[in-house]
Amino acid sequence: MVESLKKAAGTGSSVVVERCQICDNTQLESVLFIGYLPPVNQMWPIGQRPKEQSAYPAEVLFCGRCGLVQLGLVVDPQILFPPEYPYSSGTTRILRENFAELELECSQILPLKKTDLVVDIGSNDGTLLSNFKNAGYRVLGIEPTLMAQVANERGIKSHMKFFGRDSALCAAREEGKAALVTATNVFAHIEDVHEIVRSILLMLDEKGVFVSESHYLLSLVETMQYDTIYHEHLRYYSLTSLQNLLAAHGLEVIHAKRIPTHGGSIRVYAARKSVYPTKASVHEVLAQEKAAHLDSGGLKRFAEKVVLSKLELFRVLLDIKKKRQKVYGIGAPSRASTLVNYVGLDAGLVDTVLEIKGSYKIGKYMPGTLIPVREESCLFEEQPEYALLFSWHIADELIPKLKQKGFKGKFILPLPEPRIVE
Repeated sequence: MVESLKKAAGTGSSVVVERCQICDNTQLESVLFIGYLPPVNQMWPIGQRPKEQSAYPAEVLFCGRCGLVQLGLVVDPQILFPPEYPYSSGTTRILRENFAELELECSQILPLKKTDLVVDIGSNDGTLLSNFKNAGYRVLGIEPTLMAQVANERGIKSHMKFFGRDSALCAAREEGKAALVTATNVFAHIEDVHEIVRSILLMLDEKGVFVSESHYLLSLVETMQYDTIYHEHLRYYSLTSLQNLLAAHGLEVIHAKRIPTHGGSIRVYAARKSVYPTKASVHEVLAQEKAAHLDSGGLKRFAEKVVLSKLELFRVLLDIKKKRQKVYGIGAPSRASTLVNYVGLDAGLVDTVLEIKGSYKIGKYMPGTLIPVREESCLFEEQPEYALLFSWHIADELIPKLKQKGFKGKFILPLPEPRIVE
């Protein structure tokens, strides 16, 4: 992996991808460019004067050899994931439900014993591991941000470290080998993916299973989720590319499942070769990918639709702003930063963005803008004409909830096709 990266001129904090992050192929094809984006969770306090802010090119590359879709630049993780990183997985209902379902599924299909150790990489506030702990398993989280302290306060033992060889050896030395290692919404985030898999194997016992959950390339293409493209996500996995990666380390995929988190993810179970039989689900998902043409041509057609989607959202907002009506954004997930910056939204188009009470993002500006993030109660007290759903992928959940709480206006769904709904 080190050979596949080249220091960006004059930065010292980012590296250019020159070879495929999985197979080392040098013939990578550029299929989409969505501009220069600031770190999606770098948010300045409301009232602070604008100052210089870093922004990094978001170019999407396709490897025709192994099928991996990847970003063309790797930004220093110390920039993307500072200790004060504001994301908390426990605040999202769909994630809490997903993690509870993951524990139940693992307990049903894997030969786990109550004495077994479960390790979660990028464990955040311990929400996932709390399900395993409550079920009686031993647990350990590895998390580089201050969320590790939140988890420890909740009784979920966590090491505040970036994951790699040293933290893996430390975990194995202190707790013994793990029967299960999980990495949810993080396996595509860490730079040297081969070193990460090697480190996971250091923690995993001979019959242990590695479960990853990642944004799924097929879902991204099917539902126009260009807003999930940002620098924390270095890779956009298909099951095909994941298979190629894991096979290089003596692992085979034994089960795969599409799940609804983050607008469409894939959960993949892997173990050392010949330890467990391969379920039919693996062949079914691979067949779906083949039919969807996740190749260079298909990705370029997707890129054309991205441009049209941007223009359509401007058209919707133009009619509203001609009438001097207000638009409040709902939710400030990481994906909202990509949409705001790629489309070019500012405080003249989106008056404010609202987050649920307790969010670490309240009282700050959206990245790269002067759009303030405020508490959700403002929606019901001030009653703007429109609510723009940045968490559009859970619109079916959000719209009834916001109406029930008293919002009387209309909703704008920015993707997959920008439109207004009553």
